[in-house]
Amino acid sequence: MPKSVKPTPPASFEAALTELEQLVGSLESGALPLDQLLTGYQRGSDLLAYCRERLEAVEQQVKVLEDGSLKPWREESA
Repeated sequence: MPKSVKPTPPASFEAALTELEQLVGSLESGALPLDQLLTGYQRGSDLLAYCRERLEAVEQQVKVLEDGSLKPWREESA
């Protein structure tokens, strides 16, 4: 993939995960030409980074909610 062309960002975490799974299947099949292997590997790396970023962002939001007003409900012992 030429450096001047930016890859299309995934529409969502789920879309990135689906594309990554398909890409891994193609890479593992051994049916791709060498130049497509490199392009696929680079795209997979980008998708993996995107998924990790999204997971970290959600994890931070959950931590904020846990530290804020949303707490697990526990029945008080009498």
